[in-house]
Amino acid sequence: MNQNELTYLVTMKLFQKMLECGLLTAEEYSVIDTKMKAKYQPKIGVIFTDIPQKIVD
Repeated sequence: MNQNELTYLVTMKLFQKMLECGLLTAEEYSVIDTKMKAKYQPKIGVIFTDIPQKIVD
């Protein structure tokens, strides 16, 4: 795992926590995720950061 992937995963984990706490909407999370993917271009990280289904429902 390279530095960009690690940074992406850690950053998105923090945003996931914010989503779980109700500080972000699923739409806001999606926008952030798209921007972070563009910035860090993770190769394997995208597998681990999909919005948890229980939060979106």
